[in-house]
Amino acid sequence: MRFGGRRESDNVESQSGGGGLGFGGGGGGGASMLFGLVFSRFGIGGVLVLFLIMYFIGGSPLGLTGGGEQAGPAPKAGSGQSVCATDPARRFSCQVLASTEDAWNGFFQAQGRQYQPPVLVFYPGSGNSGCGAAQAAMGPFYCPADHRIYLDTSFFDELARRYAAPGDFAQAYVIAHEVGHHIQALTGVEQRLRRAQGGVSEEESNALQVRMELQADCYAGVWAAHERNIMEPGDIEEGMTAAAAIGDDTLQRASRGRVVPESFTHGSSAQRQQALQRGLQGGNPAACDAYLEGT
Repeated sequence: MRFGGRRESDNVESQSGGGGLGFGGGGGGGASMLFGLVFSRFGIGGVLVLFLIMYFIGGSPLGLTGGGEQAGPAPKAGSGQSVCATDPARRFSCQVLASTEDAWNGFFQAQGRQYQPPVLVFYPGSGNSGCGAAQAAMGPFYCPADHRIYLDTSFFDELARRYAAPGDFAQAYVIAHEVGHHIQALTGVEQRLRRAQGGVSEEESNALQVRMELQADCYAGVWAAHERNIMEPGDIEEGMTAAAAIGDDTLQRASRGRVVPESFTHGSSAQRQQALQRGLQGGNPAACDAYLEGT
């Protein structure tokens, strides 16, 4: 992608490392949201890993109702230029975020609405979020409680090395996917789906989660269609490779040696590629509504 001298977003923050694993107040709401977030991304295995991480660094995964270390308040966005100029990965991320702001601002204005962009928070290794702890092992994530995207840019190296999905468009796709979750929060989709997940079986809840993740992939494609003029040969292939690399079936086959479709939380490789392609083909957010029809 040729962003060149394009603007960088000012809606960015930076946290220093070692933010700790304290949870905010409110009767453990931040903790429960954190575990829900990890479960939605990685299933019960991810929750167990998080418990182990907390145990070995001195956290208290069972003390979720107060009395433990409290998460510090989220920092306010400062000078975007100073945060973005730290290194090339951050600068590129800030340009991607600015690009999503331009695209979604246009979509929202067309509907007579005002777009409220998310804030991108850079953190090295560990930090705090409105949903609890931010850990690099969790990968990039969006927290609906504070409307922020949390990113340790070392994930881009992991994406290239571990998942064999290098390239700037692959990185941009990751950010645009998380922005897609922000769109779901703004439109009420996220809240509606969480209500629908209550009182259903784990398998049914997972299926709903897959549909929301695929819609976020589709939204990433919609954004990419908005920026076709700066794409370079091979960019779309990079995105498709990344979508396939992080499909549930591919990840399960690599980690378990077998695939368990009822435990999917993000969709198969083929589904994720199809969702990204759907958004790319039309460039219209309405094309992504099909993923949540009937919820």
